[in-house]
Amino acid sequence: MTTSEIDPVTLEVVRNQFESLAEEMGQVLIRGAYSPNIKEREDCSTALFDSAGRLVAQAEHIPVHLGAMPEAVDTVRDYDPEPGDVYVLNDPFEGGTHLPDVTMVSPISVGGEIAGYAVSRAHHADVGGMTPGSMPAGAREVFQEGLRLPPTRLVAGGDVVEDVMDLLLANVRSPGERRADLRAQIAANDRAEERLRALVADHGRDEIDAAFDAVVDYSRERVRAELRDLPDGTYRARDALEGDGITDDDVPIEVAVTVDGESVTVDFAGTAEQVAGNVNAPLAVAKSAVYFVLRCVTDPEIPPNQGCYDPVTIDVPDGSLLDPDPPAAVVGGNVETSQRVTDVVFAALADAVPERVPAGGQGTMNNLTIGDRTGDGFAYYETIGGGSGARPQGDGLDGVQVGMTNTLNTPVEALENEYPLRVEKYAFRPNSGGDGEHRGGLGVVRSVTVQTDATVSLLTERRRHAPRGLAGGADGATGENRIDGEPVPAKTIRDVTAGTTVSVRTPGGGGHGPPEERDPDARAADEADGKVGGTDDVPGGTTDTDDATNADGDA
Repeated sequence: MTTSEIDPVTLEVVRNQFESLAEEMGQVLIRGAYSPNIKEREDCSTALFDSAGRLVAQAEHIPVHLGAMPEAVDTVRDYDPEPGDVYVLNDPFEGGTHLPDVTMVSPISVGGEIAGYAVSRAHHADVGGMTPGSMPAGAREVFQEGLRLPPTRLVAGGDVVEDVMDLLLANVRSPGERRADLRAQIAANDRAEERLRALVADHGRDEIDAAFDAVVDYSRERVRAELRDLPDGTYRARDALEGDGITDDDVPIEVAVTVDGESVTVDFAGTAEQVAGNVNAPLAVAKSAVYFVLRCVTDPEIPPNQGCYDPVTIDVPDGSLLDPDPPAAVVGGNVETSQRVTDVVFAALADAVPERVPAGGQGTMNNLTIGDRTGDGFAYYETIGGGSGARPQGDGLDGVQVGMTNTLNTPVEALENEYPLRVEKYAFRPNSGGDGEHRGGLGVVRSVTVQTDATVSLLTERRRHAPRGLAGGADGATGENRIDGEPVPAKTIRDVTAGTTVSVRTPGGGGHGPPEERDPDARAADEADGKVGGTDDVPGGTTDTDDATNADGDA
């Protein structure tokens, strides 16, 4: 059966079945996981690929995970996987993103043949390395960041390879939690196999293969049509990271986006060479950020799959910040550099399609990791929301994840139940959104007291360079990190004693349009809601909740 022989109704039904399969994978993973980072924050992603290794459907999970998944599948396919296998990997130089993101790729067997691949990727709260939580701000090489796994057969013929599992667990903190989370990923991939086999039984193998082709072709043509509507030309922008964790020197990122008919080329010539610290980003991460932006400025209803990526060419200098050579440290590249790539590509396209591009969002994931060094200890990891940039049509959102992340937060009750931590304050930051015709979203304050001796690692950005306003809007507020009331650098590792309070004040989003054009009723509503005025100070780390609106539980 060919693509043209599938009627539109059948194609739409099967396409939704593919997407439902990917979503169900995610539900199995989240329900089966033990760590709060996966079961509460949902820091995981799932997707379905066809037998040729093309992405055909994904769950609505984490952009930086999903856009980089094709690299993992291509790498595993080079190892000639067989039905009944599950490969595990996290090596940033062999299909991974950064070491805490552990990926599992399973060939899906139908009638003894590979009909597709199930892929799950989850951020594990610890994979070893120099600090608990495996997000060390001061790492200089990938070996310091944790256990590095090239594609390795974890399941063979349907059975877990216990020697491989034991080796993996011997190199991580909280091995019981890691084992449970890994088994949840295996279960998610197994569910995909069950569901695809059922679809083949209902529709036949030929029709499913033709549907794989059809959904990819459909998305490709839709994206090409969208690109034809963009004005041809080359659009440039420049931004910078605030140091690499070793020095505070700015690390430049430059981009030239060329729109030419129904294709687009994104060239990062002029971007810094790879750096000594850990903000280097594997090429798969850079690609993922570009794909995310182009999805945002085209029709969001286009089904996300390999067809969306085909009209896009990405050029990155070898050995640069966005395509480093091993053994470069990369853990911050996935979480922070990906955000800056997003910002700079948006900034370039603002000249091409200003009606589709928001002002600068918080531009950071505000990574906070706290843990102890014992083998059975704890590792708490969280990315903290902030302000999204105002849009040409409306205000930015307050206290949300922005750009390349799409996680929830850890609810206060879950955090305090699982870890020796106490939340002192969780609130919006008044005045942190940039003023404008449309106001930027507010950042938040999250203050946590550590109730045991521990190691704190902070990987953050936008502490020096504010999120940019657009079209006359004001910049958003920069963020700030404090330990026991004293400001600390954007990228910090500290050993702390029991009773220490860590406070993260996240950036607000930039405003859009001239402030004098803001609707008076909207400005009055801001004042009534406590979004302007007041202070976000937490003197000495003590609780102070009267000066800001509490952040929602799903910030």
